[in-house]
Amino acid sequence: MPRYKLTLEYEGTGYVGWQHQPDLRSIQRTLEEAVFKFCQEQTEVYGSGRTDAGVHALGQVAHVDLEKPQDPFKIQQALNYYLAQETIVVLAVEEVSQDFHARFSAKKRRYIYKLISRSGPLALQRDLAWYVHRPLDLKAMEEGARYLIGRHNFTTFRAAACQSNSPLKTLNKLKITQEGDVFTFDIEAPSFLHHQVRNFVGTLKLVGEGKWQPLDVKSALEKQDRRQGGPTAPSGGLYFHSVHY
Repeated sequence: MPRYKLTLEYEGTGYVGWQHQPDLRSIQRTLEEAVFKFCQEQTEVYGSGRTDAGVHALGQVAHVDLEKPQDPFKIQQALNYYLAQETIVVLAVEEVSQDFHARFSAKKRRYIYKLISRSGPLALQRDLAWYVHRPLDLKAMEEGARYLIGRHNFTTFRAAACQSNSPLKTLNKLKITQEGDVFTFDIEAPSFLHHQVRNFVGTLKLVGEGKWQPLDVKSALEKQDRRQGGPTAPSGGLYFHSVHY
């Protein structure tokens, strides 16, 4: 059976997330329905990461096996035709070997988080960024973020429902930039715990507001207790940026 790699963009608002949930609208189910409409094949679409409800993607990667060989460009065009009423777009399709797996072949994943700090609430980007009405101190957040780089036990930033076998993870990058009132958190790691990125951002926002000192991030990390961390940032500001194989 030929295997095809799909590169996807989507706005997650209105979906329950990537993964199947009974009788609910997920990214995975919607893609599988589009595949069936295209070639009448019941098949599973495997993603490189399970984004939560309301989380977006700029370069999510998935793969699908089809019974019959198809032209990759034809697959892309057909899926986009059947996804026309959705906020999901197939950016590219390529045939890959059977040993490629969207999730298990991934070496590094990259997320970005968008936070907008200004006096007035959001209109155009209400579901696309986290609105914070207080000014934030970029340098303080950058200092706090440095304590998170490297290999640590990230229990403090792990959701209670996380299914990962271990809280030990390696964080390669956490860079924060500011352009006007928009703060962008650029985060890379081989893999992530459930809500890890959003819990990072919620904690660093406390530092930016001056409610925490940068050193408090180190203290929270070392306590290995979710109750000692900051709040979970809203899902709408999170974007699955890309995956490296």
